[in-house]
Amino acid sequence: MSSINAEQYKHIAALAKLAFPEEEVANNAHVFDDILKMVDQLDEVDTTDVPVLRSGIELKNVMRDDTPTPGLPRTELMKNVPTEKDGFIHVPAAFDESEDNA
Repeated sequence: MSSINAEQYKHIAALAKLAFPEEEVANNAHVFDDILKMVDQLDEVDTTDVPVLRSGIELKNVMRDDTPTPGLPRTELMKNVPTEKDGFIHVPAAFDESEDNA
């Protein structure tokens, strides 16, 4: 790969919406060029028999099967309800401004 000059570095920085002081551009371009050369070295590694790695950790489905089961009886559920009305949980109205609130 060809080396990155200061103008190319400024162009790449602008694409990434980054701004650097002019006195840092030359040094940063040199460092960026060194990084790209190190990445290019990876092309020299023979990876023909290496399986594709999709994740750094082994992933598995940890969810259980979604099988319906019978729920608790209504009487059991309503034991913990502070107020009940007609077999339903009664809560104060959030937006009703009437005096009844029922």
